[in-house]
Amino acid sequence: MNLLNKPVNVLIADSQFLITESLKYILHNQGGFNVINVVNEKRELLNALEQENFSLLIIDHIQLDINGIFELKEILNHFPDLKVLIISNAITSQELHEFNSAGITNIILKIAGKDELFDAIESTLKGKKYYSDELLDLLLKSEERNNSSQEAVQLTASELEIVRLISEGLTTKEIASRKYISFHTVISHRKNIFRKLGVTSVSELIMLAIKSGWINTIEYYI
Repeated sequence: MNLLNKPVNVLIADSQFLITESLKYILHNQGGFNVINVVNEKRELLNALEQENFSLLIIDHIQLDINGIFELKEILNHFPDLKVLIISNAITSQELHEFNSAGITNIILKIAGKDELFDAIESTLKGKKYYSDELLDLLLKSEERNNSSQEAVQLTASELEIVRLISEGLTTKEIASRKYISFHTVISHRKNIFRKLGVTSVSELIMLAIKSGWINTIEYYI
């Protein structure tokens, strides 16, 4: 049932025995993935990443001796081609925002079913964002609270179009080409958009755009 029809080498990083054994069984026997290694501490994680080429890391960093999300991000920066799926028993809205700020946007809860697990893995390997429904609801509710003071913010038609193009994954250069404007004009628009909305990352911008109805949630996540 390998969703991409090609070998996928998986590293699992978690110290919870039942979780790791369940993941190994499901991924290998029902998903057709190659679970190459399981580690339960930071040193083992670093050694494994240095010694093997993995396509996917499934990790609960809380169960390892990793000091927070940004230390995890520092580790992952050394392996830019590695796809990462976070699994967790529970996540707060603050932690979700920290993950987003670190560019880590594939997260599910350990209560996820098999189908959701495979959906999350497929999205992760394809470079698409994925959140458990519970986490997406939490993130959107948090954005609603954080942006309640921004209801009067108005974007121009041109700025709204740029928001939609950003949500489609276009680079600044591609947006400039699409709109027949200069690269520097797009940069100026982006700065104005971020300033007006009080956001500091593309992930925050997209979540606010979804909440505000500026982009279609289904189109973005598919």
